Amino acid sequence: MLQTATPSLHPVPSARPPVVTIRCTKPRDLPELHEMIVELAAHHGDAAPLTLERLERDLFSRTPWITALVAEAGNQLIGYAILVPTYRAAEGVRGMELHHLFVRPGHRGTGIGRHLVAKAREKARMAGCDYLSVSAATGNFQAHRFYESERFVPRPVTGMRYMQKLG
Repeated sequence: MLQTATPSLHPVPSARPPVVTIRCTKPRDLPELHEMIVELAAHHGDAAPLTLERLERDLFSRTPWITALVAEAGNQLIGYAILVPTYRAAEGVRGMELHHLFVRPGHRGTGIGRHLVAKAREKARMAGCDYLSVSAATGNFQAHRFYESERFVPRPVTGMRYMQKLG
């Protein structure tokens, strides 16, 4: 009897590289980091008009706006996390938003995301933060399960979020 293999909807992760380093982004990482940001945007059906110049400004100016962590294996970046400061004024507490978390498809399921989250927690604590927050699209159940397994607690969204363009 002839059997046909059913293709998997989820790619089987490759083995994790023997040495993975999680570290803060360096200027030399900008092209690869930019490439991964564009890849994540495309995955969500979004455009990524981000330029290398803006990314450099936001990471390495005199007053950096964001912190980026990268996962490096060999001489290749295989993932990243971006942290953005937040503040809850009524409580007087500082926090960090885990704005992006991305692992290249061939390395998913190998623990790289967990290591990036652990390093993000460490960076937030070192910055004097009381909390680390993250959001995921309503229907992204895989992300929900992942964040809950990392001890993030779901919080209800209260109200609408508004934005006004300033220029």
